[in-house]
Amino acid sequence: MKTAVVTDSTAYIPKEMRDKLNIHMIPLNVIFGNESYREEMEITASEFYEEVKHKNLPTTSQPAVGEFVELFEGLAKEYDAVISIHLSSGISGTYQGAVTAGQMVEGIKVFAFDSEISCMVQGFYVTEAAEMAAEGKGPEEILARLEEMRKTLKAYFMVDDLSNLQRGGRLSSAQALIGSLLQVKPLLHFEDKMIVPFEKIRTRKKAMKRIVDLLSDAVKSGEDYKAVIIHANREEEAKEWKAELEAELPNVEFMISYFGPVIGTHLGEGAMGLGWVKK
Repeated sequence: MKTAVVTDSTAYIPKEMRDKLNIHMIPLNVIFGNESYREEMEITASEFYEEVKHKNLPTTSQPAVGEFVELFEGLAKEYDAVISIHLSSGISGTYQGAVTAGQMVEGIKVFAFDSEISCMVQGFYVTEAAEMAAEGKGPEEILARLEEMRKTLKAYFMVDDLSNLQRGGRLSSAQALIGSLLQVKPLLHFEDKMIVPFEKIRTRKKAMKRIVDLLSDAVKSGEDYKAVIIHANREEEAKEWKAELEAELPNVEFMISYFGPVIGTHLGEGAMGLGWVKK
C-alpha cells in the first residue's frame, strides 16, 4: 500500500525537508486587515515579525475544507492512503477539516491524526510518518508508531506577554490577568489538547532553566532522545541555548525551529519553547 503524508504549515518543517521526505503541506492563513497570507508560502516568519511591528495584530484562519478535498483528490491518483497530521484540535479546526474532507473524497483512505500539539514537535510525528511511508509501511503501522511516540513526546514554552494568547481565545482571561499582575513568565504546555499554564515562574532565565530540568528528568534513563528548540524571532538566543544544552545533555540530538506567523500571532515575539521525544 502506498501512503502519502500530509501536514499543515504550523509544523514549520523546512521546505527542503518536506521535499526530501515527500511531505505534502497545506497552509493556514494569517490576516492583516484585508490582506490574507498563506504562511510558509506567501509570508515567512521573519517577514511576519517585521510586519507586526508596524501593524495591528493579525488574525488567523484554518484552511478551507475544499483545499483539503483538492489535495486528497490529487493524491488519490498516486496513493492508496493518506495520513494527515495536524495541530491540536483544541486550538484549531484544521484537524476537523481534514476529517471532513476525508469523508468527501473517493478512491483514497484518509487517516487524520490529531497531534494534540503544534510546531516542530508536531513535525516529529510528521517526519516519522514520512520515513515509515517511504519504507512502504502501511497506515495502521504508522499510526501505531505515532501513538507510541505520544507517550514520550512533551513540549513546554514560555511567552513574554500573555495578552496575545488571551485575546486570541487560546488562554482564559483569568489566567492572562494573573500573569500580567504578577509579571510572571508562565511555563505553558498542551494538556487535553488546550494550552494551559504548567507553572508560574518569575523570570525568563528561571523559566528556561525549569524547561531544561524537565528534559533532564525525561532523559536520565540514558535512552536516546531528540529535541527541538523553538523561538519567536530569537534565533541567536536559540543558538546559544542549543550549544549549552548539547554540552549538558549529550544523549539528546538537538535542532532549532521557530514559531511561524500563525502560532507567533498567538504567542508573540520573544516566546521560547523546547520539545522532545524518545527516538
